[in-house]
Formats: sequence, structure tokens, C-alpha cells
Amino acid sequence: MIHTLVTCPTLLLCLLAGSSVRAAADPDDISGGEQNFAQRCVGCHAQPRGRMPDIAALRARAPEQLVQAMRSGAMRPQASGLSVYQMQGIAYFLTGRMPTEPAVMVNEPNRCAPGRHAATGRAAGGSADDWNGWGRDDSNTRFAANPGFSAAEVPRLKVKWAFGYRGSYVYGQPVVIAGRVYVSSSGGRVHALDLASGCVHWSFDADAGARTAIVAGRAGDVSALYFGDDSGTVYALQAGDGGLLWKRRLDAHPFARITGSPKLHDGVLYVPVSSLEEVVAADSKYPCCTFAGSLAALDARTGELLWQSKTLDPPVAQRLSDAGTQLYGPAGAAIWSSPTLDAEHGIAYVATGNSYTDVPTAHSDAVLALRMNTGALLWSRQLTPGDNFNMSCARPQVCGAGTVCELGGKTNCPLVPGPDLDFGASTVLRDLPDGRRLLIASQKSGVVYALDTAHQGAVLWQVRLGAGGPLGGIEWGAAADEERVYAPISDAFAKPSEARPGLSALDLASGTLRWSVAAPAGKCRRGISPCLNAFVQAASAMPGMVFAGSLDGHLRAYEAVSGALRWDFDTARRFRTVNRVPASGGSLDLGGAVLAGGMLLVNSGYGRLVGQPGNVLLALSVGGR
Repeated sequence: MIHTLVTCPTLLLCLLAGSSVRAAADPDDISGGEQNFAQRCVGCHAQPRGRMPDIAALRARAPEQLVQAMRSGAMRPQASGLSVYQMQGIAYFLTGRMPTEPAVMVNEPNRCAPGRHAATGRAAGGSADDWNGWGRDDSNTRFAANPGFSAAEVPRLKVKWAFGYRGSYVYGQPVVIAGRVYVSSSGGRVHALDLASGCVHWSFDADAGARTAIVAGRAGDVSALYFGDDSGTVYALQAGDGGLLWKRRLDAHPFARITGSPKLHDGVLYVPVSSLEEVVAADSKYPCCTFAGSLAALDARTGELLWQSKTLDPPVAQRLSDAGTQLYGPAGAAIWSSPTLDAEHGIAYVATGNSYTDVPTAHSDAVLALRMNTGALLWSRQLTPGDNFNMSCARPQVCGAGTVCELGGKTNCPLVPGPDLDFGASTVLRDLPDGRRLLIASQKSGVVYALDTAHQGAVLWQVRLGAGGPLGGIEWGAAADEERVYAPISDAFAKPSEARPGLSALDLASGTLRWSVAAPAGKCRRGISPCLNAFVQAASAMPGMVFAGSLDGHLRAYEAVSGALRWDFDTARRFRTVNRVPASGGSLDLGGAVLAGGMLLVNSGYGRLVGQPGNVLLALSVGGR
């Protein structure tokens, strides 16, 4: 049955009830779900802007996913102060179904037989052909030189096994190391699966949702795995059995989180820190803003913090908002993506997000070069100055006579808001035949830059491939082989006359456009609404082929030289899973296809903001063998 909002007599009153209102319902009573939703949520979701899902999209989700989002995910700030019963009430009001088992209480039935492919010392880093971490290598190329199948065999890829995430939705990217698949999830559960069969070696439950790709290496004499979660905590686990070695929270800010995958080199773990404060700022009573992005270096064996470099100076009090709330700054410049390491020269590169406030900063929407041994800043190249944005700039505000304005009223939005064009993608490091070393930076503006690492990030070339915007341009990452850069373009919600979703290949040395293909029209068999054909997911490449995933759930393979489409696989459907969890695919977003061990692995169903949620990990092989 479809519910309607009746607690607030009009939408206007619902919009006026900001997210800071606290419900007075009995904590053991779920009947206040409609009221709590009206007070805390409807102001954004009734008339969503940019990245916010609408009410229909929320109703299409599983109740367990909604509760998880409120307990430890993106909606944690809005749900602050609610009991788990009240969160369940909101989920019941929206979906008509009560949440069932928490993922952390249930063991998977398809446990691997004792001794099957037991972890060995090789699990410390696997082989050169494994896919370890976000970009497969320290340079974040997302290029698999020897995936175990050829470009000619790509059209014969079929599902060998599927794994269903229990009480969760797709969140991160799998990795393949020494015959095992390691995956994180929105519920915080981490699994070690067998690459050949999908059986479960072990599971571990983090304190919050985890969407970083896992990286493997040595912690002293132990083979270890490293990842971060949505509470800003980084973990080290034993690769063999999933036992906790150590964990450390890297930022005391209440809305800090780790989105980008850590990098591991020579016993040091490099971890980027981002935040949810940009979202929390939509509440006009929130004293915006105090978070600053950072890169931390930890001893991989003990978790001891070696250094932590902030992207901004400490915040100080600024003006009062129209609501009388004290505002602070500078803030923002979060690091959303995995760092890039140039171990030969001892340099770590990171790309930063936008500023949250009016306070000028030279390190937002920028690429920073830091010394790997000390964290000292070597140089910074800001590519979009003045990009001051938080979600109060996207939230509709109520004006006089009951009309809804773009901005105005009581808001934390900067006085001169920017376009929200931060870097969500990792930089890519590549060498040219003439000896030059390029750093490729891909931005939500739709522009790809080549920076000269020998001359403090001087721009060698730049090419605009899309219209850009909050969900436009290059969202999660390009891939690169030795000749070309492959950039997927989202342009979701850009003006139809300007949007250019698709995939483009640029010459690595010159930036010359080699080919560009438009995204096919959206084909959404599961009723994904809106049915977007945006190429949001990070690209992945192998010799002769490049893979790109779309929000309509289609994973496609294109010839690397010509851009000709050679394979189209619809993941947005139901699958029978090896762990007997009902599972469906959906939108392809965030981490792209992983190519290793004769297999292609991809998560389907990243519906955290827009698109169709799902809960399946797909493992494909040639002929499904």
C-alpha cells in the first residue's frame, strides 16, 4: 500500500520542520515513523536536488537498507537522537515492511570446507596479476595487464557465481588477492570469499558501513588486510582468519569518514580522510563548518600514527548565519579518493574536494603532492578556485507566501556558492617514452588534466569531455594504459542540451581525443527511476578492452583502440546466489570492474544517492566456467 504524508497538513509545514527537530515518540513505539520522517527527512526528499533520492526512490529500497543508512550511513546526522525502534518506524512507514535480521547476527551458510585454499604467505600481496586495492597498483591505473582472459574472449563472459549481501546494499569494490575475493559492505560486514566458488572463508563486522576497497600486505610477520569505515576508523585484519589486529580512528570530528581506499608501501599505510559535514550543513541550525580533509600515515604493523597532514588551516569563528548560528571556516577539501604513490621519488599525491565555507583556501579542488616520509607539502595545484558549496545550497528553502526558493532564508550556504566540482577520482600516474612523468587528474567538471610532476603540477594539457556538475563529469575515476586515458562521463542531471554521458579515450602524451562514444539510452528493466544512462562508475582496462558501468545497470566493454562496443551485460536483475540470499543487481556506481585470475568481478546495486539499489556481487568468467 502506498502511504501519503498526513502528519503535516501541508507540504509547506513539512518543509518548515527542519532536520533538527527531535521526535517525542515512545522509543519502543514504531508508530511515529510518519511523524519522524516528516520532521527530519521530507524537507530534502520531497523536492530533492542533485544527489538526493526522492521519496519514491526511498520507498523502493529494502527497509534494512534504510535503517542501515540512518544508523551508520549517509543519514546518520539526520537520525541523530532516534532510537533504533524509531528508525525502524521510518523504514516501515516508507516501505510497508519491517526490517528483519541484522547482517551482523547471521553467518553465511556456504562456508568453505576446512583447509580449502588456506591463506599462505602469498596473501601478503598476492601476485603482480592480482587486483590489490582500489586502482590495482600504486599508480591507480586501473589497468590489468594480465587478467587471465583475452579481449577476444570478453563477449563470452558469463556469470560463474553470485553472492548476496545480507541486510545491506552494494557499497564498495571487491579485490582479488591470492585466490581470494575480499569485499566490504554498507552494513560494515567484510567477507573473504573463494575466487573459484564464492564460498565464505570468514566474515568480520566493522563498527560502521565500509566502502573502501581492501588492500593487502604485511604487518610484521602476519599477512594483513586494511580498510576504512564510515566512522573514520581504519582496520587491520589477519588475512587468514579475519581476526582483528588493530583499529584506529583517524579524526575526532563527528562526521569524519574514510571513503578512499588506503595505500600500503614499505610497512606504512596511507589513509585519506573525508567527511559527511557537507551534508549535515543542510540543517540551518548546524554551526557550519569545521572539518578539514587529511592524509594520515600509520605503521602497518601497530597502527601507530606516524603523521597526519591536514589540507586546510584550523577553522576559526566567522560571521553569523541568517538563522543566528555561528559559522566557521575554512572547512572542506576532503580527500574522497585513494592516494597515488610515487615510491621512486617518495611522493604521495591526493586530489581534494570543494570548500564548505566562504573562507578562501588554495587547497580545495586541488592536487597536492606530499612527502611520503613526513607528510610535508611539496606543492599544490588548485584547478577550480572558489568552489564553496555545502548541501544547504542544494536544499530548497521556504520563502514568503509559501513559495519555495532556490536559496535565501536561513541557510548555511556560502554567500557566493560554487558549482560543487570537487575531485572524487584518484589521480593516475603514468610515464611517457620521453621520460616525462604525468599525473592525470579527472574532475566532476568534466575536465581531464595532465600535470607535470617535475614542475610542481604545471598543466601540460587539459580537455573538457562533459558538461560537469554535482553529479557530472568524471565521478569516480579514469583508467589508463601506456597510450591512452579512458574517462567515463556521468553528466547526470546536467541540462539535456549540454549533457554528454559516455566514454572517451585521450592520447596520454598530448590529450588529443582518440575516440568518444555516447552512452546508449537508458535501459532499465527493473523500473529504475529516473532511468539514467550516466557513466558514473570508475572505468577499468585491460589489453585491448575498457569497461564502463552505467546507472541503468549495464556493464559494457569497448575496444581500446576504436571505442567499438563489444559486450553489454545487464546486471539489474535477480540472481541465484551461492549463499542463498535473495539478491538483485541495480545501478553501477563507485568501484568499477575488477579483472584478475581469469575472472571479472563487479558489485551491482549502488543506490545510495540516485539509481536503483541492489545487493549482489557478480563473478564472471569465460563461458561461466
